[in-house]
Amino acid sequence: MANIKSAKKRIKVIAKKTLLNKMVKSSTKTAVKKVTSAVAANDKAAAQAALTGAISAIDKAYKKGIFHKNAAARKKSSLTKMVNKLQ
Repeated sequence: MANIKSAKKRIKVIAKKTLLNKMVKSSTKTAVKKVTSAVAANDKAAAQAALTGAISAIDKAYKKGIFHKNAAARKKSSLTKMVNKLQ
C-alpha cells in the first residue's frame, strides 16, 4: 500500500477512471450485441437502427481513448459487413 500522499491520490484517481472506462466499454459491448442479435434474427431494419447506435458508441469510446483507432475501425467495419450481408 502507498505511504506517500500523492501516490494515495493516484490510486483513487485511477480507480475512478477505471470505473468510467468499464462503464463505457460495457455500454459499447451492449450496443454491439444488439446488432449481432438483430443480424442473427435476420431483421435488417432493427440491425440498421442498432448499427447506427453501435457505431456512435464505438466512436465515443475511441474519442475517450478506450479503444485504439484501428480497433475501433475494425469493429465498425465488421459490424457494417454483417448488416450489409442481410437481405
